[in-house]
Formats: sequence, C-alpha cells, structure tokens
Amino acid sequence: MKLLKTIQQISQKYPERDAFVNGEVVLSYGDLWEKSNRLASYIGSLQLEPKSPIMVYGHMDPEMLISFLASVKSGHPYIPVDISIPADRVSSIMERSQSGLMISTVEKVPESLNEGTQLILSEHLQHILGSSEQTNENEEAWVSEEDNFYIIYTSGSTGNPKGVQINVNNLESFVNWMLKDFSIQENRRFLNQAPFSFDLSVMDLYPSLCSGGTLIVATKDLIAQPKRLFEALEKGNIQVWTSTPSFAQMCLMDPSFNDQMIPAMEVFLFCGEVLSTQTARQLKERFPKAKVFNSYGPTEATVAVTALEVTDEILEAHHALPIGYIKDDCQLLVVDEEGQPVNEGEKGELIIVGPSVSKGYLGEKALTEKSFFVHNGQRAYKTGDAGYIKEGLAYYQGRLDFQVKVHGYRMELEEIEFHIQKSQYVEACVVVPFYKDDKVDYLSAFIVPASHSFEKDYQLTSAIKKELGDLIPAYMVPRKFVYCKSLPMTPNGKVDRKQLVNGVLA
Repeated sequence: MKLLKTIQQISQKYPERDAFVNGEVVLSYGDLWEKSNRLASYIGSLQLEPKSPIMVYGHMDPEMLISFLASVKSGHPYIPVDISIPADRVSSIMERSQSGLMISTVEKVPESLNEGTQLILSEHLQHILGSSEQTNENEEAWVSEEDNFYIIYTSGSTGNPKGVQINVNNLESFVNWMLKDFSIQENRRFLNQAPFSFDLSVMDLYPSLCSGGTLIVATKDLIAQPKRLFEALEKGNIQVWTSTPSFAQMCLMDPSFNDQMIPAMEVFLFCGEVLSTQTARQLKERFPKAKVFNSYGPTEATVAVTALEVTDEILEAHHALPIGYIKDDCQLLVVDEEGQPVNEGEKGELIIVGPSVSKGYLGEKALTEKSFFVHNGQRAYKTGDAGYIKEGLAYYQGRLDFQVKVHGYRMELEEIEFHIQKSQYVEACVVVPFYKDDKVDYLSAFIVPASHSFEKDYQLTSAIKKELGDLIPAYMVPRKFVYCKSLPMTPNGKVDRKQLVNGVLA
C-alpha cells in the first residue's frame, strides 16, 4: 500500500465522508485533502531546508491532521507536539530537531518560541486553509520510502527528549499489518484517545484514514468529565477502540460502560501498557460480540509489532497475557546480557528486527548506535524490555530498568503489581519505589480498591497482605499501601507514576 495515494483515492471517491469528528467539529475527506494541498503549496513557497521537520502544535484539532498531510506532501516530516507538553520541553524539541517551521492550530504558543522561530499561527493558518485559490498537486514532492514521515519525541534517560524517526516504509509496514490482521473493515468509526504526540494515536489515525474510517476524538477535557465522555462514546457509536489499558480500566469502573452504551463495538486494540487478564475478561463480558487484542511495541519500532486476540481459551490458560505473535515481516529475538540468543522459553532482552524498526534518533548518533544495529542486513532495535518466546508466542516480563533492589533483594515492580491486582479487593494498582540516599528505601502500593466491607484502611491492607502471602515472598510486599479513588494519568493515558511519587492523587 502507498499510504498517501490510498488516502488520496479515498478522498476522491468519498469526499463527503467524515474523516475526523471532534464534538461538533467535523472534517470531511474532501476538505482534508484539499486543505492539506493548499497548506502544502504554501509550505513549498517558504523554501525551507529540504526534508527538515515541521513542528505541529495543538491538541487533537482537525487542523493538526491537515498540517500532518500538508507537511509530508511538501516533502517534510512532521513533529506532533501537544499543548500539554511543558513550554521548556517544546523549546527543547524545537532546538534539538532544528525544525524550520512551527504550525500552531491554537492561538497561544509558548513565549520562548516567538523570537527567531518561523511560525504559522492559527489565524494565519485559517487564512491559508480558507483560500479559494486553486492548487496544483505535486506528487513528486511527497515523502517516500526511506524519507521520514513523522518524528515523535520520547523521554530520554538523560532528561532530554529523543526524536524517534519513522519513515514511510516503517509506517506503511505497520498500517498494512493493522488492516490485515486485526479484523478492521472499511468505513469504521475509530476512537482516538491518545494525543497525536503519543505514538499510540498512530494506531487509530492511519488505519482509519487508509480504510475510509472516521476518527472520533476524546480530548483531555472530555476525558476529565466521565459523564460527557460516555455521552460522546454513545453518540460516536465507536466500532474500533484504541487506548491504553489504563483508560479502559477507568471506563470499566462505571457499570454503564457496556454494549448497550456502544452496541456497534467490534474491536478493542491495546498497546502502551500491560493489559491485565482482569481488564480483558471484563471487556469480553460487557462486550461479548467484540474482539480484544493485546499488542506490544516501542515507538522505535512503529507503534506495535506483536499481537494476540484474547480469547476465552487464552484467558483460561494464562495468568499474565502473552503479547502475541510477531508481525509477518519482522523477527523478535531474545538475547542474554552478551547479546547471544537464549534457548526457547528462557528470559532475556527482546530485540526487534525488520522494516518496522526506525533508522534511529534524530541528530543523536551516539544514542542511536547504543540501541540500533544491523542484523542480517536489516535494522534491529534493543528494546530494553525483558521477555521470552515459547512456541512462537512472546511474553513480556517488564522493563529491564524497572528492576529495583530493595534491601539486597532484586525484584520487578510489574511482577508485584501483577500479583496485587489478582486480589479480590483490588481494582487497579501501581507500585512505586521511594528513594533515600540514592537507594530504594521502600515500596508503596497505590491502590484503587474494589468493593469491600472493611471499615478501616488497615483492615483492607491486612486482607490484601494475607492474600499476597500465598503469592510472593514477604520481602516483595510493599511497606506502604495508599488508597485512592483513581490513579492519575498522563496526557498520553498512562498511569502517572511521577505524580504518585510527588504525593498528588487524582
């Protein structure tokens, strides 16, 4: 599939069809294509450095989609930047990417960008998009093959953001797989929960556009108001659900979240976090006609590379869900600390090989060489994730850097979370290490409790610890148990562990 050509053909065949819906704001395929042509033509007149990235700043606006396509039509990758990203980080991304242009879909931009930065502000953008001038489509200028399509900035261990380069071949490999292996039909209504600066959004954005679907947006303001959110989900009549497991868990806390609210639901797609058997089981009970898929992959390998449909048989056979089978055009290797392959079923670091793998971090040669290499003529990426493969099925065993040592004992936080969440008294849980003198002093478990009859927190804690006593050694049981109504989430829909460490609860 040629991604841009496919979207062009759908826009020509179904110009009136909705491509994007944000509340009352609707963007048709015809307008998406025509307006992105106008903006691409304008960008071409600016004589930017060839293939230099363009920052697109906003929050889940239709103009962001238009700007994405306009960028790649004019031969430039785009960098999606959400308004929730702190101003200092936005400035850092601008500086590190050496972006030649920033397009803002909102009126207010960080003050630090106004000086010395070439900007298209929202008012000017609307003027360009509203122009009646005819534009000549220049397909020769489109990004292609090894050209970068987008660059997403992720957190770096040094504190500086890293720009992951995803080229056209990477993205087309991913979209082909999504449309082939995930039971996604044409003209479906997709939930867009993740901001565009988070690569989970790619899982709904391009499969939707390349199958003539409609993207139904859940903005951060909408998510913060559950009543309005559920009204929007019901009105949107979602068919393909893409989110983090944390977001689905939040929705499941309301009993009305079921197939009566969203009767057309066909497919649940999860990535970005561990999907628990409890969450998967609840979804299958409440949406018996829908399929549930667990998937896995880092930003550096284009969103996801493994997947598995969670069936009743899978739930019966596994306490922790496998992350699935590797996509057809890639390989998943498991290696030891020396980089040597381990035996089947043995734990090691997961290595991804194939056309999904990025060319590396923009402008970061040393960081790229640390994590990316060539294996049998193909790009490969060291994920930093632990796991194993048995009979072709891959299992995730947590981040290698999520291992902590507490009073001499080495343990994995995600393993502790997994066992706590098996408790009948626990709805959701996150375990956070607290440091003293650069060492882990103790672990705290932040818990959203399930229904129970205990009057005091210490009684609930005692009951949970009693259950844990049969599952894990005493040294792995957290010292502190903190109870809250919900777990705070980042704008990307993941649990905000940093906020928990700082003592701020939702």
